[in-house]
Amino acid sequence: MICHYFETRFKPTFFVYASNITIEKPRRNQGKQINSMEDIRESHVQQRKCRRIILFPMPLEGHINPMIQLANILYSKGFSITIIHTQFNAPNPSKCPHFTFHAIPDGLLEDDASTADGVIRFSNLISKRVEPFRDCLAKLLLDAMDQEPVACLITDAAWHFTHAVAEGFKIPTIAMRTTSICSFLAFASFPLLRERGYFPIQDSRLEESVQELPPLKVKDLPVIKTRCPATLHQLCENISNQAKACSGLIWNSFEEIERDALSKLSQVFNVPIFHIGPFYKYFPASSSLITPDQSCISWLDTQTPNSVLYVSFGSLAAVNETEFLEMAWGLLHSNQPFLWVVRPGSVRDSEWSESLPDGFLEMVGKRGYIVKWAPQQQVLAHPATGGFWTHNGWNSTLESICEGVPMICQPFSGDQRVNARYVSDVWKIGIHLEYNKLERRDIERAVKGLMVETKGQGMRQRSVSLKEKVNLCLSHGGSSYHSLESLTNYIMSF
Repeated sequence: MICHYFETRFKPTFFVYASNITIEKPRRNQGKQINSMEDIRESHVQQRKCRRIILFPMPLEGHINPMIQLANILYSKGFSITIIHTQFNAPNPSKCPHFTFHAIPDGLLEDDASTADGVIRFSNLISKRVEPFRDCLAKLLLDAMDQEPVACLITDAAWHFTHAVAEGFKIPTIAMRTTSICSFLAFASFPLLRERGYFPIQDSRLEESVQELPPLKVKDLPVIKTRCPATLHQLCENISNQAKACSGLIWNSFEEIERDALSKLSQVFNVPIFHIGPFYKYFPASSSLITPDQSCISWLDTQTPNSVLYVSFGSLAAVNETEFLEMAWGLLHSNQPFLWVVRPGSVRDSEWSESLPDGFLEMVGKRGYIVKWAPQQQVLAHPATGGFWTHNGWNSTLESICEGVPMICQPFSGDQRVNARYVSDVWKIGIHLEYNKLERRDIERAVKGLMVETKGQGMRQRSVSLKEKVNLCLSHGGSSYHSLESLTNYIMSF
């Protein structure tokens, strides 16, 4: 198990520098005499209750949810929680009344928020957050003088400027990564891969194996489509450099599924590593930015066990009208019940209802159910759900593993491609579909293969086995259980 425990260090005083202000933090734990193990445990609980952790999530659905889940995990360990967040895609404070929320101004123009180039949008997002974040952190540290001292900052690893800011205030920074470990290692390998000629990617090499990152093929490398590839590579390098410089790394993953990646990670990144996932199993509730349609649960209640294919590609992925049409025909011809999430924007430059084949809804009848957004965790946990056609974002992949549901993998970009390859080729709990090569016959074969054929039954059995491993790793004595205990002790050592 790769986890790190550091002996608690008690210092009489230490200083935090906020602009030109020096803040002296009070001595801690000058309390009653300790005479027994029970007193020691009580002392530790009391210490945690007077320590505050500041968290800073990225304002995207797949980043906010795991950060809020992590906040709940740490709150359950006795820490007070403050969330710094952007006004863009702000989390709903009413869902977490036990946290303190602080919004920072965006400075985003409408064009910045709506640009289709995700790399440019992300770069704009970062460039306009540094000063507002620094000001907010300084204010929180001042407010903490007479209240709870701040133990550390936990930042989304994608905010690659936060460590430098927090370091100026002498506050430890722990980075939380919302992707799989194997995909992070692929991103971190971009300089090496560029040196060895993998970039820019050539169509003639797509099926070649990446010798440095087995089992990936060139087409699986986690590139993101952008008109500025140099910006993408610089962002990845900045994120990797911060991960090496910070006080620790938290992963929403577990040892039993990424043991080899963990071993490699610990060799490359010489910082404390805490694999405490899956977060979802501690606190399933999400802070969805889209209101889910609960009516689909009632529909699932009418279906037989393991009969329904759940189809959802997350909050960002989109297909063109031709691809959407092929998906519809493939689902229809499979003759399998399906629950299909088609959110606004799922079909580029078109309304999804106008892109369906003529008479599609009538032909499907009660065998299919279409909603704009679904309560995904409830859907995957439902007895009727027998498969998940997914984009393989890490949250969706983990939730499917946690519920023992095999997958049809259709990655769109970035880390989704790495996750999909591991699902199909390493863990062997899914069927891989190629993005940009969607044809109704391939879809029909994949759906039938997963839902009714022998190979699908084998995937379901392996999925159930992985689900059992999840439960073991989180139980007393499990790998994630130990790693969470180490993280709690580590934070208390600051």
